[in-house]
Amino acid sequence: MSSTTGKSTFKAGAFAGHLIKWIFLLAIAFFTLFPIAMAILGSFKTNAELTAGATLLPSVWQFSNYATAWKQANFARFTWNSLFVSTAVTIGTPLVASMAAYAVDRTRFPGKKLYVALQASTMFISIGAVVLRPQFDLMVKLGLNKSLWGVVLILISAHATVYFMLIGFFKAIPKDLDEAAYIDGCNFYTVYWRIILPPLKPALGVTALFTFRGAWNEYILPLVFTMTNPKLQTLTVGLANLRYGIGAAAETRLMMAGACLSFLPILVVYFLANKSFMQVTAGAVKG
Repeated sequence: MSSTTGKSTFKAGAFAGHLIKWIFLLAIAFFTLFPIAMAILGSFKTNAELTAGATLLPSVWQFSNYATAWKQANFARFTWNSLFVSTAVTIGTPLVASMAAYAVDRTRFPGKKLYVALQASTMFISIGAVVLRPQFDLMVKLGLNKSLWGVVLILISAHATVYFMLIGFFKAIPKDLDEAAYIDGCNFYTVYWRIILPPLKPALGVTALFTFRGAWNEYILPLVFTMTNPKLQTLTVGLANLRYGIGAAAETRLMMAGACLSFLPILVVYFLANKSFMQVTAGAVKG
């Protein structure tokens, strides 16, 4: 009798644990997806409906909001600018960060611990807008303050998070491979390109996705560098300009329509990098 009671109690406890877990997961999913659903539905409403907030679904679906947002925000130009910045940063950041991680993990040099400490400090100390002026002054001296290359270089230099993500993968690659390559006549750089990078592709794919997302959503830097040249504005800056229309009237419907359009590149990049996510996860579970 006591054995049967114990089993029943265990099953009831396990069921309660699973129930609490699913309730928690569903709550997280709801609070994550609800704002996105509201933005998508709001993009088809009028400003009056959005201001009133009385209905969840639009009374009349305003598909013209997307066409108006595309024209009024000059989405073709701003989307191209955002793609240029995001693509350049996505290529440059994993490349620079992987070279830095390779040098730190595979070599010994004076000040190595100090370098690692400085990299780590940039992750935990948020200096934000404090460095905007020095960064802008540096780009002025380099003659890059009137182009998007200044934004690209600054974003590539902020690679501490990607660096620490990659250095963890570097430590998982046996150094015996390096030694075998050196015996075969490879040098330091050949080992990096032919031995280290191939098994690092899934990690590079994941870090590239995070880098693209961060560069695509960047607002402050493009705003500062394009104040005097509106043609170079990125999509995030163009979306902010939709805040007010003619006569300073709030154009929330257009901002939501533009925000929904800006989701699409992120979704495309995610689906392209999904294979890398699965490979990294499978490797982690297997290990």
